[in-house]
Amino acid sequence: MKVISTGNKPIKMWLNDIEDGALEQAKNLANLPFVYKHIAIMPDSHQGYGMPIGGVMATKGVIVPNAVGVDIGCGMCAVKTSLTDIDVATLKKIMGEIRKVVPVGFNHHNEPQSDDLMPRITSFLALVPIVAQEYEKALYSLGTLGGGNHFIEIQKGDDGHIWIMIHSGSRSLGYKIAEHYNKVAVELNGKYHSIVPKEYQLAFLPIDSDEGQAYIREMNYCVDYALANRKLMMNRVKDVLMNNYSTSRNGLFMDNKIINIAHNYARLESHFGKNVWVHRKGATSARKGEIGIIPGSQGTSSYIVEGKGNKESFMSCSHGAGRKMGRKQAQRELDLEDEKAMLDKQGIVHNIRNVKDLDEAPSAYKDIDEVMDNQKDLVDISVKLTPLGVIKG
Repeated sequence: MKVISTGNKPIKMWLNDIEDGALEQAKNLANLPFVYKHIAIMPDSHQGYGMPIGGVMATKGVIVPNAVGVDIGCGMCAVKTSLTDIDVATLKKIMGEIRKVVPVGFNHHNEPQSDDLMPRITSFLALVPIVAQEYEKALYSLGTLGGGNHFIEIQKGDDGHIWIMIHSGSRSLGYKIAEHYNKVAVELNGKYHSIVPKEYQLAFLPIDSDEGQAYIREMNYCVDYALANRKLMMNRVKDVLMNNYSTSRNGLFMDNKIINIAHNYARLESHFGKNVWVHRKGATSARKGEIGIIPGSQGTSSYIVEGKGNKESFMSCSHGAGRKMGRKQAQRELDLEDEKAMLDKQGIVHNIRNVKDLDEAPSAYKDIDEVMDNQKDLVDISVKLTPLGVIKG
């Protein structure tokens, strides 16, 4: 929709209304010496830490921890059921039972989960030191939702079916790894007098360094752990539904396929004839034919999509609607009763109870329909999903 060519590399944007802070961060990215081709900014973009959320950056020879973020491997998964309807009383019962088996917010399990559910560590523990250090704690966090914009939703698709959707990440494991390797990168960049300004908050690690290889190993473990986390929650939500409907598991969940897509990671990919490290921070892969998930807010539609493989976006799309208000701003400025009434009118069993919950109110987010319209050249919509019941962290 818009191209800015004032930096060392162009910025290609799929939106017109980018906030000043996010635009400044995009311009910083465009001036990095190791950026390949251009910076791609998705239609849900807003200011992040170092790199805007909804940003896609390809690099040559380096990896940037803050261009992945602290919730490494955070993403979405969705499952289609054979149900075509669910009454409000049953829905409320199901939501209550989910809360009993899936800890939310800062809560964890009281007992460690089975080690068999964890991703395998395929290298020596000394090669993944933060994973080794945090492993036992991670067993208690496996199958937990977390806070912020993480959610479990029961939805009705325009395909006539009830769907389950979950948004969560790598919990404190990802945070610890991101924090550690960003500090390592800052120290190394200072030691070798990097030309990347410290205020950019974009310290990097050379791919061929021991530190860069260590980060890649631990980042990849986090991506796998985040998926294992979502899978365990999904299985427990499935069990709750099974307990409320007298049908076989295969009958209720049909082909039993889980759609999964991550949106905070870096991956070696081939673009424009070169192998480069594509950093997606709040953006998802949208290769041609790839099935993805783009959620709205708890009061708006979400979408199952199919990627178009647009080369200019590095085959990427948005990871959601994107915030238009900061969390504190939403709590200050939005009206609690108005937000509750908006959701109640739609018949959504929602999560807004008091002022502190307004940071996740629908009005704190961009218009998902506009976001989807802005990326028509990135994805096709397969299924439109309307929220019925929402659990937020």
